[in-house]
Amino acid sequence: MGNLVGSWRYKEPSTVEECDSTWGSDSESDDPAAEEDSGISESASAAEGEQAAGHSGDASPQLTDSPESTPKMKRSFYAARDLYKYRHSYPNYRKPRQPSEYRNLRFYMNKIPLVPDGIFIEEILTKWRGHYDKLEHNHTYIQWLFPLREQGLNFYAHELTQDEIKEFQSTREAKRRFVAAYSLMLDFYGVKLLDKSGNVARAPNWQERFQHLNESHHNYLRITRILKSLGELGFEAFKVPLVRLFLEESLCHGTLPNMQHSVLEYYVYTIRLPATRRRLLRFARQHYRPPHAFLWGPPPKKRAGGGSSGGSSAGAGSSGIRAPAPTPEQHRREEEEEEEEEEQESTALSRSRVKVSSHDAILCQNLTGSGLKGCPELDANMIGLQGALMVIGGRTERDGYGEAIPL
Repeated sequence: MGNLVGSWRYKEPSTVEECDSTWGSDSESDDPAAEEDSGISESASAAEGEQAAGHSGDASPQLTDSPESTPKMKRSFYAARDLYKYRHSYPNYRKPRQPSEYRNLRFYMNKIPLVPDGIFIEEILTKWRGHYDKLEHNHTYIQWLFPLREQGLNFYAHELTQDEIKEFQSTREAKRRFVAAYSLMLDFYGVKLLDKSGNVARAPNWQERFQHLNESHHNYLRITRILKSLGELGFEAFKVPLVRLFLEESLCHGTLPNMQHSVLEYYVYTIRLPATRRRLLRFARQHYRPPHAFLWGPPPKKRAGGGSSGGSSAGAGSSGIRAPAPTPEQHRREEEEEEEEEEQESTALSRSRVKVSSHDAILCQNLTGSGLKGCPELDANMIGLQGALMVIGGRTERDGYGEAIPL
């Protein structure tokens, strides 16, 4: 048995389906009327005729309302594999032989500057806010502000290690500055951080900044990095509000049409809990146009003999095949399974929280401006942000067309 265990090797997934467990435990109907509330506001009407933009910023082929005339599109295997490794803590990661120097933590403690620019974190936080040209054209700071277990474009930046992640999570000053850095970048994108739970909304200058973001495609890669780093350093719960906002803006309001593909192909899949991803994707499917071109729904159901069911597609995955409508008994069982999943998700979240002192909460309140919306009185024992899951090593991020793009 010892030899068997010792000889086990990680087998990389070789298809998108093997990388994506979002719908693995879900038996939902493809009928939109049977879908439950996603928890996302649907007051805005869907944006008609928007194109799905690639993660690199190149527009997808023009889609029409006719399934027969729609160009054949498929999901990016490179994106799916990259995010599979991230969500599963990089199973093929090898621990560095050299002891960790905790350079990311020391940077956030304001003890060392980022390299090669020689700038300290406090200077960035106090002097760079609102300097959008500097934030746009400098490409060395983002790897220091949002470290990962992956090598980015700045080879002077150091990858995170497991020990450093643990130390970072227990260091109040580093966490405070990390939230400040997140708020700084949100402002650059036209978004405002509202409270300690990570809720976000449009900033006062959102129109100008959204117009820039819609055309500044390298920032889509930066946002993927930011979302990953949030999960690594203990702020997993901050992801959903930002992803939800970008879904609404790109699909419902049409303010970020070029971001559609990046949100669906990358941002949603940085979220680790499958039930949460499903809720976001159900919402996206309701507003995606044309509906038959939606690639991120559940895979087609299989017949007893192994074949797929017939019928036209209504956004049920990339195969374009509709699953049969469920019987009343199946629908009841599906609802019970979904309720059980959400209860398990809630339990998992509550067990993985880190405690936030009143000092941290006050600092976060000062950071986000004039008060916290819906934020009750805090005390030192209040359970705060979700605990980080260990994330270990990938190397590059790739765009929707298979090009390796380091951040």
